[in-house]
Amino acid sequence: MIPSSPKKMSERSAKARKYRPTSPSTFILPTMARKSSFLKQALAALLLLFALYAFFSAFLTPGDPSPSSSTGDPLSVSRESSFPDVQPPKFPPPVRTYMYDLPRKFTYGVIEHHYLARGGHAPPSDADLKYPGHQHMGEWYLFSDLSRPEADRSGSPVVRVSDPEEADLFYVPFFSSLSLIVNQGRPAGTAPTYVDEEIQEELVTWLEGQEYWRRNSGRDHVIIAQDPNALYRVIDRIRNAVLLVSDFGRLRPEQASLVKDIILPYSHRINTYNGDVGVEKRKTLLFFMGNRFRKEGGKIRDLLFNILEKEEDVIMKHGAQSRESRRAATQGMHTSKFCLNPAGDTPSACRLFDSIVSLCVPVIISDSIELPFEDVIDYRKIAIFVDTASALKQGFLASLLRGVAEERVLKYQKELNKVKRYFEYGEPNGTVHEIWRQVSQKLPLIKLMINRDKRIVKRDLDRPGCSCLCTNKTGVITTL
Repeated sequence: MIPSSPKKMSERSAKARKYRPTSPSTFILPTMARKSSFLKQALAALLLLFALYAFFSAFLTPGDPSPSSSTGDPLSVSRESSFPDVQPPKFPPPVRTYMYDLPRKFTYGVIEHHYLARGGHAPPSDADLKYPGHQHMGEWYLFSDLSRPEADRSGSPVVRVSDPEEADLFYVPFFSSLSLIVNQGRPAGTAPTYVDEEIQEELVTWLEGQEYWRRNSGRDHVIIAQDPNALYRVIDRIRNAVLLVSDFGRLRPEQASLVKDIILPYSHRINTYNGDVGVEKRKTLLFFMGNRFRKEGGKIRDLLFNILEKEEDVIMKHGAQSRESRRAATQGMHTSKFCLNPAGDTPSACRLFDSIVSLCVPVIISDSIELPFEDVIDYRKIAIFVDTASALKQGFLASLLRGVAEERVLKYQKELNKVKRYFEYGEPNGTVHEIWRQVSQKLPLIKLMINRDKRIVKRDLDRPGCSCLCTNKTGVITTL
């Protein structure tokens, strides 16, 4: 092959350079720049249109006529139209409760026997019988409340029905605590004509004959047994019912529990303090007045007497229930910063509730105590809790209380003032209302247990069933 001459090669190279096509980027870059500018303009236009649409929708679209839209506030219209299904909270309807019309011997008959045992004469009618005052008067207040016309019970968590077929719950108004003490005031040498144990047996026999008790084995019944010894003879026969008790000190786990039953406050026995909060008139550091010698857990009282009675700013008085002792206790509690509340024969005692209505900060020494209405009351804000072992150390308790600043005492008093209505049985929105509220909250569990009973295989158990929540049981310290 004859090679080309250098001249021809040079001409071809020049032509190649002259007609060489432009690289792709030379055309793409200007094109992309033009497209990008167009896209930005289109996007800006779309955003502007969207903003205008949102503006007109939010502020100029008329809403449904309503009190808020009539004010001319466009935000109010927008909020209401955005949440059309929101409804204000509603309170649950009152629980329908049927109160048994018990034979007279279980209600007014008990009051009459109390009169007769003390040498009195029965009034001509039941309306003239006055229930005697004592620390377990809850049974009277609940009975009286349900006996009032429903027009006077507006706002109560329970409503009384006259037809048992309409009832969710059944209240048994036996005066069990009063029945227990009928014979205590009988003059020496006189034979008793009233026997509490027999009345207990007769009550349960009567109940077991009722259709509505048998229907659900008593689970939808409410029975008050506020005194720790009330209904002790028949407690196993009524343990399915909701029991209204002061504590679980003398009840076994299979008989009562926090799950099924309700803790009630004692009826306070001293006058309510109606003065202002403050410590100026409360010169005593710690006050106690009551029986020094008790049984079971109450043995700690004698030990505390030995430790505290020589402290100069502490008052420890031994005394039984009487009008004179109540007057002295009122004076002592109303003039003290702290009130001692050790266990009695059972973990609770009336003195705690006397302290609360006195605005005397309770010092609770009772390791197994259960307290009423703990779903709405935080007792740490109104009381000081000291475990038994620490309280029995020489000098510990007095030193602890002397170290509480005045500002902290005032804070305790203010909290006591807020909650003391919960412990006033005579107040319209007081103890009775709270008890019925607690009762009404048991209804879902009652229905659960009733339905559960219908399908489970009946069997004997040697331990509490799964529905039991047992209380804290600690050892009883009886020696230093």
